[in-house]
Amino acid sequence: MPQFSVDSRTIDNVIGYINNGQISIPEIQRPFVWDGSKIRDLIDSLYNGFPVGYLIVWQNPNMKDKQGNLTSGKMIMIDGQQRVTAIMTALVGMKVLDKDFNEKVYKIAFNPFAKKDESRFEVQSAAILKDKRWIQDIAELFKPDFNSWTFVTEFCNANPEMEPQVLSSLIQNVINIKNCPIGIIRLAESLSIDEVTEIFIRINSQGKALTQADFVMSTIAADEKYGGYMLRKAIDYFSHLAVSSEFINKINQDSEFVASEYYNIIKWVANYHFNIYTPVFDDVLRTSFMTKYYRGKLANLTDLLHGRNFETRSFEEAIQEDTFARFTDGVKDYCNEYILKQFFDTIKQAGFVYSRLVKGRMALDFAYTLFIRLRNDNSIEKLKVSHYVQRWYVMSVLTGRYVGSPETQMERDLRAINDRGFLRYYNEVMANLAETFWDVTLPQQLETSSSTSPAFTVFLAAQCKFNDDSFLSPGAKVRDLLETADIHHLFPRKYLQNAGINSVVRYNQVANYAVLSKPINIAIGMQAPNVYMKEVYEACMNGAESKYTTITNTDELINNCRSNCIQMDFKDMIFTDYDIFLEKRRLLMAQKIKDYFYSL
Repeated sequence: MPQFSVDSRTIDNVIGYINNGQISIPEIQRPFVWDGSKIRDLIDSLYNGFPVGYLIVWQNPNMKDKQGNLTSGKMIMIDGQQRVTAIMTALVGMKVLDKDFNEKVYKIAFNPFAKKDESRFEVQSAAILKDKRWIQDIAELFKPDFNSWTFVTEFCNANPEMEPQVLSSLIQNVINIKNCPIGIIRLAESLSIDEVTEIFIRINSQGKALTQADFVMSTIAADEKYGGYMLRKAIDYFSHLAVSSEFINKINQDSEFVASEYYNIIKWVANYHFNIYTPVFDDVLRTSFMTKYYRGKLANLTDLLHGRNFETRSFEEAIQEDTFARFTDGVKDYCNEYILKQFFDTIKQAGFVYSRLVKGRMALDFAYTLFIRLRNDNSIEKLKVSHYVQRWYVMSVLTGRYVGSPETQMERDLRAINDRGFLRYYNEVMANLAETFWDVTLPQQLETSSSTSPAFTVFLAAQCKFNDDSFLSPGAKVRDLLETADIHHLFPRKYLQNAGINSVVRYNQVANYAVLSKPINIAIGMQAPNVYMKEVYEACMNGAESKYTTITNTDELINNCRSNCIQMDFKDMIFTDYDIFLEKRRLLMAQKIKDYFYSL
């Protein structure tokens, strides 16, 4: 069965489809990103009769209304938004939103005096506005009340050297742009979201990657019945505001949005610093959906927003209405100031105090989903919500639970929670963290040179949670030094290189890293542990300070080493002991992570 059909239409047809709502231009490729020169070049190509490519539209499925009658779905533009938007702003004078959400009209001027080797079209500029030889805005020529006779007479009076017949012919050539043919590829309404995405990727490999989140946003933006347009704005504005608090000035210029209920829901973000994690619109969509449905795939949300009945495979208006209502409530919960701040505090209290420690956007999305769900679950003690969320997040980061096929795993977890109840399923999942995981798997994960590896970042979070002193620096906390990224080698890199250990993978092992202040690291220099640590130890034995630390007694030194997972025989080690040191320290680090996990 063909998956598409191809029609030839005119530019005027396409403008008509847009104006009467037959084709919706959602923000799949948000926002309008062309500059004026690209619009000018497109208009010039149309003027000269050059092909400008195909538009791809997807017929939304037909839907049963509440009376049981079939209503025809809109066509949504999947590819060609930039070209069509350029045509609409240049020929019709339509306002468009640029990437900063500024409204503007791109005006294209026409020079009837241009020679063959000169460009007839230019973006309107201050110089052009002062030059009477230019038709300053070609959109004037496409207005329904445009009077060619009057226009030609006035222009020729201002430019006596221009012959009326020549100008009339040139103007008609511009107006004939609306008769230029353009191909429209119509994707079959029977295609699924996944199939439409695949087709887009194959056809538009050079374009912006299309995601399921883009499809959701396009579906929301195209809705005119259930508040989708304003909901889309709320999601986009929230995401932009999270990145830049100054974006509130742009939002305040949107009087329609300011008057809506959403403004008071998101305006707090302008005064909040997202220091560990900055949500994007994908996060808002995913979490809002998962808090209201036991589903994890955004393609399902798109289907539901279209009104799909998964049992009958039909599309029904009642389901669409219910989905928009539930999903809107989910978005309001996501953006709720109290809830989101409480969630971030929960993550920070687990030791994830900096963005560099927060790993796995999907893991965090699911953790927030759990946080919102458990707050509303009467079977869960409210004081234990943070406990469950912290452990689940750490577990998912350590095990890579939402890496690979995250949506599939999220949906599996949500369905299991629905079927068995949260507490029962939670206990089943946590039971998988058996002794083998802590004693074997986790030490193996720490056998890496990546300082951004999940196991190492959880180790650092554990040190932040326990408020550990940094190595050899009593009073200087790990959580404070991490802000300046003071992570250094215990076996100095230069020392190992001079001893013949030249592989980056070997000397940069995370088990050779510790958080210590820069002055201490400089004092250590290229010395072996059996030099600088022995000096520290002997000074402590005598109750004295050394040049490396202010620690003056062995008990304090032992405690400092223990909190940093450094064995005391480290003071006797040289490069031949390096591999033994790494192996021992990985076990100590894994044990610390285990202790930390069960302390949550």
